[in-house]
Amino acid sequence: MDKIAGYLQSLDQSMSWWPDWATSLCLLSAAILFGLWLHAFCFPFIEQLVSGQDLFRRSLVARTRAPSRLAVVLLFIGLAASVAPFTWQEADAVWKVIIAGLVVLFGWFVLTALHIWMVLYLRRFSLDAEDNLLARKYITQFRILERVAKIVIVLLTVAAALMTFDGVRQYGVSLLASAGAASLVVGLAFQPMLRNLIAGLQLAVTQPIRIDDALLVEGEWGNVEEITSSYVVVRLWDWRRMVVPLSYFIEQPFQNWTREEAALIGTVFLYTDFTVPVDAVRAKLEEVARSSPIWDGKVVNLQVTDFKEQTMELRMLVSAKDAPKTFDLRCEVREKMIAWLQEKYPLALPRLRADMSRLGPRPLEAQSGNGRAQGNGRGQGGQDKAQDQGQDPRPGAEAPAE
Repeated sequence: MDKIAGYLQSLDQSMSWWPDWATSLCLLSAAILFGLWLHAFCFPFIEQLVSGQDLFRRSLVARTRAPSRLAVVLLFIGLAASVAPFTWQEADAVWKVIIAGLVVLFGWFVLTALHIWMVLYLRRFSLDAEDNLLARKYITQFRILERVAKIVIVLLTVAAALMTFDGVRQYGVSLLASAGAASLVVGLAFQPMLRNLIAGLQLAVTQPIRIDDALLVEGEWGNVEEITSSYVVVRLWDWRRMVVPLSYFIEQPFQNWTREEAALIGTVFLYTDFTVPVDAVRAKLEEVARSSPIWDGKVVNLQVTDFKEQTMELRMLVSAKDAPKTFDLRCEVREKMIAWLQEKYPLALPRLRADMSRLGPRPLEAQSGNGRAQGNGRGQGGQDKAQDQGQDPRPGAEAPAE
């Protein structure tokens, strides 16, 4: 280092016409470029060194690419600042920037370590398992806590980095100590973020929803795909995405179909004529459920739940392991039951009744000679006689030509 400093001093004496600030700027630029080049040159060898090792070491190296680049650049900036011809004020500003960079680097490493630890811990749980209640519980809880911890770490890191500068530190202290209108404005501005942050903590602790839970929200059915620090993404059954704020699940009612377990009971209504044999329909329903690979073998039942004016309501219950399978089983029961009724009991399907037994020939009207007189003075008997003779009984009608 002494040799380098002596060489730079001799170079500076030979270039007395060159300003000191330009020399310092060139040294800093060269240090940054050399640090970037050195990192880009050495890092592939490190990746090749750990390529045949376990997943943890490979992911650790891959995740620390950017933080290690910043560390190398800060190292060479510090070396350049120690030999550059800075004034006292310039040197103080550069070292404050380096300290702020070290604070950011420390926070960055903490975030990286937190993410790697979360990945390693959650590798023990799989959402693809048949009974994934425990996996959904821990994955949801730790992902929410991870996001909250990231927000806290970022805020503390940024605050610590800014506090290295005197002007920002004084402003921050005065802002925190004040209790006037400025604090009220800041509090109102950050109210939605703070509300979502508190809602995220409540969701992590109480867990009314979890990752991959089946929900019915705003009349739409879907699964929880992602829970962020401010909103929840629900993947609907037709692949649409519904984005709901976190506070919704704390303040509004919704249906969680997999709160304790994923198994559900599906309902199918069948409307038939009153003459349908209920026992035969019940036996067929049990046969359909047992022959289906979707049925979980727990619930199959049929009940007459209501009588309408024209039909009888039959409610069929079947159960499956999760919500998608329950929906498919309901569709299968509908298709097979209606096909069976059409084949075995076609007359038992709903129809509109009409009693034809009371409909006969139209009764003859009583003939009376004292009927009401028409316009020409003839009564009912005269009209009948005129019709028998082929004449038009209407008043003023002439007899047909023979």
